Amino acid sequence: MKSMKKIVVLGSSNMDLVFSVEEMPRTGETIKSRGFHKVPGGKGANQACACGKLGGECTFLSAVGEDDSGKRLLESLEKAGVHTDKVLKKENDTTGMAAIMVAVSGDNSIVIVPGANQACDREYVESNMDVIEEADVVLTQFETPKEGVFKCIQEAKAAGKTVILNPAPAPDAIPKEILQGLDYLTPNETELNRLTGMPVETIEELEKASKVLLAMGVKNVIVTLGKRGALLSNVAGSRICPAFTHLKVVDTTAAGDTFNAGLAVGLAEGRCLEEAICLANAAAAISVTRNGAQTSIPTKEEADELILKMRDK
Repeated sequence: MKSMKKIVVLGSSNMDLVFSVEEMPRTGETIKSRGFHKVPGGKGANQACACGKLGGECTFLSAVGEDDSGKRLLESLEKAGVHTDKVLKKENDTTGMAAIMVAVSGDNSIVIVPGANQACDREYVESNMDVIEEADVVLTQFETPKEGVFKCIQEAKAAGKTVILNPAPAPDAIPKEILQGLDYLTPNETELNRLTGMPVETIEELEKASKVLLAMGVKNVIVTLGKRGALLSNVAGSRICPAFTHLKVVDTTAAGDTFNAGLAVGLAEGRCLEEAICLANAAAAISVTRNGAQTSIPTKEEADELILKMRDK
């Protein structure tokens, strides 16, 4: 296997405030929480943390406030081996927050306060072009300002980097010139529907919707399908990369972020695309057997062990 290439993740940092409730409150109603947890989160931070835990050499581009939440987030990332020296520390601003209510039924409701994440704009990306130029794989999402994300994609593509966009939360559309800069677009079914406006219930419908994005310039579309695995579509056609379905699901938080990190790490290691997706599926499968976001992410050794076990069967 080739030596590890460098990964850069541009994205959000949030402190998740998680409230466990019996059921969602009605308008004007006050209810008691069954439990409360304060845990590091944010799609960008989750993906960077997963890259680090899975053995990737990862630099994180993000912004936090100069507060306790920011310190705790950075400590979690550094513990995972992520380089955080380029994370912007905003004076007189708070670290991003997400208030999450989770009902016994599994339903959830989320309110996000962007806070310092708003500083991850075009100017911030331009000030960190040296990091992008030194990287080999660039991974980003949409929890930070779109103009910064678009600038990152354009500059990374111009510099010949491998570019992965996880379109979450999904906008109504992505400009064609941005799609043309993507090596990998990784929507889930809901995000694929929003980006294309097409039905996505069956595999055939998923393939048709993916072909629309391929026609607009994306090289590879990888639709994450949970227990059904991942649907890979490119010029060679479409095929399902199976999931690891024998594990008990406890909490799906950050499973998608772990998948994207696994893909980035697999590509950075020099694995072929299908092997990189296999690593992503394995890492995501382990993550759903554990509670929390960053606390649920497995190590590279754990993911590879699961892959070997399945191959031996």
